[in-house]
Order: sequence, then structure tokens, then C-alpha cells
Amino acid sequence: MNNYWNTHWDNRYSTDEYVFGKEPNQFFKKEVAKIAPGRILLPGEGEGRNAIYAAGLGWAVDAFDFSSEGKRKAEKLAAESKVNINYSISDFAEYMPRENYYDAVGIFYLHIEEELRSRLFGRLIKSLKPSGKIIFECFEKEQIGYSSGGPSEESLLYSLEDVVNEFIDLDFEKFSKEKIYLNEGSGHVGEGIVVQFVGSRK
Repeated sequence: MNNYWNTHWDNRYSTDEYVFGKEPNQFFKKEVAKIAPGRILLPGEGEGRNAIYAAGLGWAVDAFDFSSEGKRKAEKLAAESKVNINYSISDFAEYMPRENYYDAVGIFYLHIEEELRSRLFGRLIKSLKPSGKIIFECFEKEQIGYSSGGPSEESLLYSLEDVVNEFIDLDFEKFSKEKIYLNEGSGHVGEGIVVQFVGSRK
């Protein structure tokens, strides 16, 4: 990622407030409850809300992002919650997860350039064990007309076709475009248009 995004997210996360709250993403909370705890990878984990929740359920959690401020706040939240997470700082272009290792990967509101996204998602899929699951929720392209969060550039949002193309090698278990009400800190508030997906590695 370029220095602009590093600086942008470090500045955004530098306050005492948890921008997207301390509670887990609701779709993640619902779907991870269906899986026996094992090893989970959370890319672009920001301030750690999903990592801390998963660790509290008994998951062994690896998380990464490029924001040192995000890591600082995630580790602070982990200490408050008395759980352990393994959080690393890594550029999305360079991160190489261990293959055939994770029981689940959670991807939430990870909005990056298409070429970089495809390379990263290919690695994330390879990091899954057979039958391991991807749990995914991100803003759909229609989100551009809503004020509840997300990037202002449509190219960074997802179409249903984008999601199919990224995860075509998985067995689809859930795949839908939804209008939901977001209440995640001050960063995601109000109605939004998202894509929700769950798929497992063949």
C-alpha cells in the first residue's frame, strides 16, 4: 500500500475512540458461531474488534494490517479483554500467509485496488485448509449513494460479479446483496448496501 493510505489510517486510528467500535461485525458474529474454533486469519483488521471477539470464542487468531495505530489499539483491546492475538504489520502486496493452515479467513470492509485485491485474495484462499471457510462482508457499488461509510471511489467497492470472480474456486454457501443497518462506532452508521458471502475451500 502507498504511504497515503498508511498515513490516512494511522491518523484515523490515532484517537482514543474506536472508529468502528469494539463489538464484532454482526455478520461475522453470526457466521463464526457456526464453526468449531480453530485457526483464523483476519486481514485488514484495523483496531481489532473481530480478532478480539474470535479469540474470546477460543480461536487462535492471526491478524494483520498496515496501520501501526490499528495494531496498538487492537493490542490494547486484547489486553482489556484478557485474550491473546497475533497481530502483525504488513503491506497487503507483500503478505504471504502459510498455505493449507487456517480453518477460516474473515474479510470485512477491505476496500483496496482491484489488482492488489485479486492477488491478496488468491493467497488467502490458498491459506485455507480443505473445507476451510471465507466469511466476507464489504460494501457493494451502490453504497456510493449512502452516507454510512465506505470509500468514495466506486472502483474500490464490490459488484456481485467481482465477488464471484474472486471466490469462484470456493463452494458457495451464502452469497447475497443486502441492505442492512450499520451501527459500528462512528465509522459505519446508517443504512448501507453490502455483499455477504460465505464459501468453503474444496
